[in-house]
Amino acid sequence: MKALNKQTAPGAELPIKILQFGEGNFLRAFADWMVDLMNENNDYQHGVAVVQPIAQGMTQMLRDQDSRYHHIYRGLQGGKAISETRLISCIQESIDPFQTPEAYFEFAKLDSLEIVISNTTEAGIVFKEEAQPAANELAETFPGKVTQLLAARFKHFSGQADKGLNFIPVELIDKNGEKLKEAILNYADHWGLSDDFKAWVDTHCHFANTLVDRIVPGYPRDEVKDIQASVGYEDNLIVSSEIFHLWVIEGDESIQKAFPADKCGMNVIYTKDLSPYRTRKVRILNGAHTSMVPVGLLNGIETVKETVEDDKVGPFVRQIIFEEIAPTIDLPKDELEAYAEEVLERFRNPYIRHELKSIALNSISKFKVRVLPSLLDYLAAKKELPDGLVTAFAHLIHLYLSDFEIQDNEEVKTYFEKLKTESIEPAELAQKVLGESSFWDQDLNQVEGLSALLAEKLAALKEGKKVTEILAS
Repeated sequence: MKALNKQTAPGAELPIKILQFGEGNFLRAFADWMVDLMNENNDYQHGVAVVQPIAQGMTQMLRDQDSRYHHIYRGLQGGKAISETRLISCIQESIDPFQTPEAYFEFAKLDSLEIVISNTTEAGIVFKEEAQPAANELAETFPGKVTQLLAARFKHFSGQADKGLNFIPVELIDKNGEKLKEAILNYADHWGLSDDFKAWVDTHCHFANTLVDRIVPGYPRDEVKDIQASVGYEDNLIVSSEIFHLWVIEGDESIQKAFPADKCGMNVIYTKDLSPYRTRKVRILNGAHTSMVPVGLLNGIETVKETVEDDKVGPFVRQIIFEEIAPTIDLPKDELEAYAEEVLERFRNPYIRHELKSIALNSISKFKVRVLPSLLDYLAAKKELPDGLVTAFAHLIHLYLSDFEIQDNEEVKTYFEKLKTESIEPAELAQKVLGESSFWDQDLNQVEGLSALLAEKLAALKEGKKVTEILAS
């Protein structure tokens, strides 16, 4: 089996136009995969330089393979199982700035540099009141390091307007681009950087807010020998993902011009407002997950795939998605239904074993964010409660009062452990849980009809009825 490097797997030498903070599985199976396809099919010719954002990372592993690796993406398309493998070669350089900070600051002088992509986890985009580092010393935070880079670039190019950069962060926080820009300007103020620099950042650097969606299990440890034999290389950085991908980018025209992924057939949406797409993902994909978990577990089901394929629970999942969740979202019906069908196909992915118990973590707070808004919006629009979502609510309460090992914060665990010791009827149970405003940020007993309907569902569960019987009642 061959080693994987530039000699055994040659590729074009590309100018570095993208600086990427993060070398983990997600960016390599998402952003780098897209750039690689764009380079091949759209003559994009953008090389990527990877910067390791924390002291412990995988940069050396990338360098050992000249930043080559294989990406295997698998799933269902039109009901047919698809598996594809691609050798990714767009990464031209990988550096550890903690070992060679001078190499990092050299990127500030690159005339070709256009884009910065980042994935530094949800905790990465923060501002801390740290002292301004000395020359060739790194700031503690990611925005601090970016501020240093931009200050060096501003100085090197004498504040030229066309040397500003386009930022496309993928950290899983709302308004990620706006928050990154805010943190950079806070550092500029804190470190006493010039007003001209701040104006250059504000005017000539462009920050997109984004939403990303792709399941990336990562290194396929159980299959790696077979995959290596198939590709013919000793690749220690193989990354696996599902086929589905979505990147919603909210930003000005300069972002789309710099990163025209839509022209290469990528599922990338450029918009002036990504909030409907965030709502769509949170309510349909995440909301369906959260709703199906207690129903599936109480029916002896272990995985997402088994849940949606079950002859009893599967129809329940379709009901809540198409009849109760989708109608509450402000997007075209055909677009929502197409997305919902994609979600169900992803749930049936035969290559991913997604266990319900792994999704059950913090189900109370997840229900509040992912499901409750759909329930309340449905009531407001239809003047009646969504039967399926209230049924899911009852299953969640019933699960937390069962022998299931609750995976939630201590407040929630203590609350339900106490409830287990009390002998109360369904009507009182419904009132107690709905009235726990620390869970819902409101007293849900004030929602017309909810307490009575929830009590009815809880009574049916107490009698041992299954989900189809509960929905039919």
